Amino acid sequence: MRPPQSDPGEGAASAAWELLLPAASAPARTRGRSLQAALREAVRSGRLAPGTRLPSSRDLAADLGVSRGLVTEAYEQLTAEGYLRSGRGAGTWVGAAVRAAQPRAHDLAPRSPGARADFVPGTPDLALFPRAAWAAAQRGVLAELPHQELGYPDPRGLPRLRTALAELLARRRGVVADPERIVVVSGVAQATTLLGFALHARGLRTVGVEDPGSPQHDALYASAGVTAVPLPVDDEGVAPKPLRASGVRAVVTTPAHQFPTGIAYSARRRAELLDWARSVDGIVLEDDYDGDFRYDRAPVGALQGLDPDHVAYTGSVSKSLAPGLRLGWLLVPESWAEEIVERKRTMDLGHPAIDQALFARFLERGDYDRQLRRCQRAYRDRRDALVAALDAHFPGSAVSGIAAGLHVIATLPQRYGPEERFLARVAQAGVAVRPLSAYAHTRTGPAGAEEIRLVLGYAHVPPARIAEGVRRMAEAATG
Repeated sequence: MRPPQSDPGEGAASAAWELLLPAASAPARTRGRSLQAALREAVRSGRLAPGTRLPSSRDLAADLGVSRGLVTEAYEQLTAEGYLRSGRGAGTWVGAAVRAAQPRAHDLAPRSPGARADFVPGTPDLALFPRAAWAAAQRGVLAELPHQELGYPDPRGLPRLRTALAELLARRRGVVADPERIVVVSGVAQATTLLGFALHARGLRTVGVEDPGSPQHDALYASAGVTAVPLPVDDEGVAPKPLRASGVRAVVTTPAHQFPTGIAYSARRRAELLDWARSVDGIVLEDDYDGDFRYDRAPVGALQGLDPDHVAYTGSVSKSLAPGLRLGWLLVPESWAEEIVERKRTMDLGHPAIDQALFARFLERGDYDRQLRRCQRAYRDRRDALVAALDAHFPGSAVSGIAAGLHVIATLPQRYGPEERFLARVAQAGVAVRPLSAYAHTRTGPAGAEEIRLVLGYAHVPPARIAEGVRRMAEAATG
């Protein structure tokens, strides 16, 4: 192999020789493909700019120490693909229409960039993900999964998983769980969208949502052509009079642990809600997003168990394992099952089969129950650390919603207000927090109110960092 000789195309020859030299050293059986790939990438990246004249195939072959046939084949292939252009007696050029360097992919995952302490709710401790048990389950599934189950799955989900989920939900959440009415979904977000499409198909254009409540419902239902109608929440749950006056026939609720206030719906309010659903031939959409986590007694049972004909129940592993798994379930009334399943079929042809088989094995072997117990112990300790830190650094504050879930509501004394100034100072100190007002569809108090009510997530923050974060927040508020 020799360096290129000086001639009128010396610049292009030198560039080509240097860029393609590693490919020319590839094993003989892959050298042609390597040469083409290297030349293609040089054009894509802009290192060989549009309009650049390349050396002749004879000269480049001599410079690289390869056969002329390999270079000729590479030129012909890239000319056919549009990267190069050539003409008889005119030489070979980099195509003028070729785009230069491709843009890099950006990460749009929701995070709190640069926060020194992050109390934004909604995320579990991802370090608690049971990697060893999950890997063991994966090995077992890959060893035992029949070949035919790698084909297109039942859009409802693998029968094995639906059977295991029915047992789990009946045992832990008190639902009436028929495996034939369970649909495996990509998290509660997909369950919500499926229900939105089903509502729209039945001529329903509005759905009631809790106020305050999850900010995601508006966009999810809007994507299905359904408008979210805010309904006020009081100390027992969705207020019945505004619900009846709204004219909606579907309402989204979080009765086990209302998000974000943290209350559990009272027995009376549960009965009133179901009476309403029967009276309007409506449906209650129950989002059991963190119902497994209760610290003072056994978790409150699911609303669905009281009237499975008027309640659609949904949950996921986002808080117990990891939201990145995109794995959840939707249990629908029998009269809704066919249209929900058909919509799921047309949406994605079913959830990935290997993921389903893996989770089924995880459930069957008791690994999921062990994970829930592990998380519950850790989250209780973190809740206690947060309550203690608030008591120490914000004396006089009131904390509610501590009996269950992964967040609390902290009401700070008026001396730390107003809220807008408090939030600005805390953010400047590198502490990420969300006020309760951020989850309200309608403002309930005057702008600039003195009272500060924070929704503080603690599951993803180790106890030592909880104490440090609350201290930093207090220093920012009083500084």
